[in-house]
Amino acid sequence: QEKLVESGGDSVQAGGSLRLSCVASEYTTCMAWFRQAPGKEREEVAFIYTSGGSSSYADSVKGRFTISHDYANNILSLQMNSLKPEDTAMYYCATSVGYGGSWYRLGSLRCRFPYWGQGTQVTVSS
Repeated sequence: QEKLVESGGDSVQAGGSLRLSCVASEYTTCMAWFRQAPGKEREEVAFIYTSGGSSSYADSVKGRFTISHDYANNILSLQMNSLKPEDTAMYYCATSVGYGGSWYRLGSLRCRFPYWGQGTQVTVSS
């Protein structure tokens, strides 16, 4: 069974940077970052196909966030620059290992995610 361990969340000032990491126990074709702010629905942030490296981003983070996958160590990362207070949320990684899960689309990428991490909190103050 897939196990996902996230880290890297912290409290930073607006304009600052953070790098989130998610260590996965199983390899898969599609991995992603989602986020959920208090009182709001969970939203897609960034997707990546681990084979080929195609990626897709939410409009709100384009040009500021970069998703990447370290294949050797099976670590999904999210480099977040120029952070804004509206980026404050719990960030979750998700993977498409195995079967089941709901389908999500972000840009040209469409994946299903049966497995989710426990989340890591990002707080950006103005």
